[in-house]
Amino acid sequence: MNNQKLTIVAKILAKPEHRNLVKNELIKLIAPTKLEKGCINYDLHQDNDNENLFLFYENWENRALWEAHMKNTHLAEYEKATDGAVESFSINEMTHIA
Repeated sequence: MNNQKLTIVAKILAKPEHRNLVKNELIKLIAPTKLEKGCINYDLHQDNDNENLFLFYENWENRALWEAHMKNTHLAEYEKATDGAVESFSINEMTHIA
């Protein structure tokens, strides 16, 4: 197992007519995720110029613990609740270098 800290930047672009639904469902992810083993921080942001764009900035103790997070039921529940409401979604796995 790689024990190097992992930073995740997840971008979620909601369809304008579903912005509030997506925002509320993203907010629901925060409390249970912060309780997960290996979660250092899990911070949700909303773009100042495009209110449909959300970003999670996350830090995990290592990739294996983040992968376990990705299999949790609260993420599956989010995906079900927002099916068809998200325009695009991307994840960048990052390594701190300085």
